[in-house]
Amino acid sequence: MSEVVLVASGKGGTGKTMFSSNIGATLAQAGYRVMMLDMDMGLRNLDLYLGMENRVVYNIMDVLSGICRINKATIKVDGFETLYFMAAAPRKDDRDITPLHMKVLCDKLKDVFDFIIIDCPAGIGDMLDVSIPCADRAVIITEPESAAIRDADVTERYIMDGGVRNTCVVVNRLNAELMQQGFLPSISSIAETYEGNIVGIIQEDDNIRISTNKGIPIVMKKGTYIEKNMKDIVRRIFR
Repeated sequence: MSEVVLVASGKGGTGKTMFSSNIGATLAQAGYRVMMLDMDMGLRNLDLYLGMENRVVYNIMDVLSGICRINKATIKVDGFETLYFMAAAPRKDDRDITPLHMKVLCDKLKDVFDFIIIDCPAGIGDMLDVSIPCADRAVIITEPESAAIRDADVTERYIMDGGVRNTCVVVNRLNAELMQQGFLPSISSIAETYEGNIVGIIQEDDNIRISTNKGIPIVMKKGTYIEKNMKDIVRRIFR
């Protein structure tokens, strides 16, 4: 049965789109058919993280507003047989889009894809409101920093109030040395903040930054601890 997975964060800069691109790539490598939807209108980055920025003609707002059909805005990601995405609009878009528009789109995509990953804008806003009614589960991305933890807590509660009860948390950009020295909140204290369980921890690593700048999901580099960690996180999300 197909699932719609909402990837959200309380504040910008926590690595939400990095995680979205890698969870999509991991599922596709496992043989699932995956569609990724970038809902960050005006601040889209998913196309860059997938190395597909030169292939975008139509975007998801064109589909939702009826300007083009789904297949026109659907782009197959290079290097994958079963990974596709739709880009967000390149600038803030004032077209009137409702949750019903999004639900109709997701229902149609469920006929073709095993997973639909929605990469939402950071924080609470219109595009999150439009996306929540479609979601079967939500993954909240945060980092071990006070503002990010608090904002992610607010966002998780907002999503749950919207009807998505199945939530979990991924802690990104963890600096183990600073945490051991007591300069960052501990994992146990972070875990106490959220309703959903922490399903994964991603350490700060320059290789992740390099991969996003190159437009190559880090999980494409086989045999690394990062690839194994991502696979373990994905397995825990869907167990």
